[in-house]
Formats: sequence, structure tokens, C-alpha cells
Amino acid sequence: MSKEVVHEQQPFDVAWKTIDGLKIRYATNGSGGEKVVLFSPWPESIFAFAPVWPGLTKQFEVLAFDLPGFGRSEAREDLFAPQTMGEFIAKAIDAFGFTSVHAVGLDVGAPSALFAALARPELFRSLIVGAGASTHPLIVEGVLKSMIEAPALPSLNAVEVVGGFLASIRGYSVPRFVRDDYLASYEGDRLTRSAALVRAYPKDLAVLAPRLASIKVPVAIVVGRNDPYGLARDAAVLRERLPHARLDVLEAGHCVWEERAPEFEAIVTRWVSGGFRG
Repeated sequence: MSKEVVHEQQPFDVAWKTIDGLKIRYATNGSGGEKVVLFSPWPESIFAFAPVWPGLTKQFEVLAFDLPGFGRSEAREDLFAPQTMGEFIAKAIDAFGFTSVHAVGLDVGAPSALFAALARPELFRSLIVGAGASTHPLIVEGVLKSMIEAPALPSLNAVEVVGGFLASIRGYSVPRFVRDDYLASYEGDRLTRSAALVRAYPKDLAVLAPRLASIKVPVAIVVGRNDPYGLARDAAVLRERLPHARLDVLEAGHCVWEERAPEFEAIVTRWVSGGFRG
């Protein structure tokens, strides 16, 4: 069966903003109302949201930005850890003049978004997280587990890693402009450098674990049942440890936002439109 082609045209224009001394790439559009902020997954970028961007921006005011060191945003070594990245997320939301946002933190953005909500709960109406390790002891499998546990990380080839990653996304023919952006985002040593964030999971998630129960912000968790990194189990544990959370498990692999874009968009829409109130 051939893969479905989704959004061959770039759905948004990008811009740049200096935040905390770093040049950050972002896109924004929308019809007003509830504010939704999207953070780039890894090894992808804000272009991961191309399939859901038109639908979300018809209903909400939407901002997406590449986290420092991910996508095309500038990097700083101290931010390659979930806790410090969470602090940056809060600064970025302030810099864009947003308040009371629904933050969508997927993949590496998941634990960082949880840390942000702990540090600055007044900024958030809710969180939507998933497909990123967020509990401790760690529940991870496959390549992610090997990457975290390796004594030293070898140099990662972006063409090989990103190409293999994209080939694993079922039901989604990645548009050329998206593929090209992912490859450009992690050229040179950027992919290897950005891997430092997942290698910081053991230390930072041990700090996060005892604090999960104190997160008062409502949290929606979305994950693929067949996530090859074992993160469906992590999501189930996270749901039990958060006081105000719901869990949606989709018949998908890791990239539910691309592989099951219509379902993912529907979940976000229902949640932001009032589902977060419980």
C-alpha cells in the first residue's frame, strides 16, 4: 500500500527571535482564542506539525518554536537537559508575550514541559505531552535505551539517523520540504550535540519523579501503542503519577503527530476547547 501524501506545500512562514541570547526559529498564526504552543520533537523540527497546522490555526492562536539546539534554533550546552530546557520554555513563552497557554511538548519536549509547569504553573492552562520519557526509574527500550546508557556517544550521521527515523513512520509520505528541513537541522555535529538532552534523562527524571504529584496543571498524554522506544508503558506510569491527567493511546508508532495526524489533531482540539477542564 502506498503511503498517504500529506501537505506537500509548506503551511507556514518561519521567523526568528532572540531569546536569552539565542536565535530561536518560530512560526505563528491563528484565529485568536485559546493559545497553543508547540515545541519541536527530535530528530525533527517545528515542520513536524505541518499536517496539523492548518486545522489548529483555524481554531486557535498557535505558536511553534524549535527548542535550543533542535530544529534550526541556536544551541547552548547548559540547555541540553530537561530541567534547564523547561526553564527556557518558560522564558520563551514570556518573550512571546503569551500567558495561559496550552503547551504541546512531544518527544524531548515532554519532560521539559513538565519541568516548565513546575517552575511557572501560572503560564499554563494545560499540557499535552507524550512520546518522551518522563518517569523514573526510566522506562525506555531499543535505540533510545542504548543511546542513554552508552558510556560515550559516537558521532551520529544525520543522513543515516534522520533517514532511518523517517522511514519508520507508517502512513505518512514525508514531504520533501520537511525532510530537507530535518536534515539541515542536524547537519554537522548538531545531531550528536542534541543527543545530550536524552542522555540527561537519568539524572533529571530522578529529580522530576517525586514532584510529579505536585503538578496542578491538567495534562493530556498522547502516545502510540507500538512506540519502539517503550514509551507507551512510560505514558501509563506517568498517567498514574499525575493528579490531573488523561491518557490516549493511539494505534501508532512513535510519531503520532504525523502517523495519526487527524486523530492527534482531534485530541488536541477537544482538549484545548474545554476537555482540559475535566
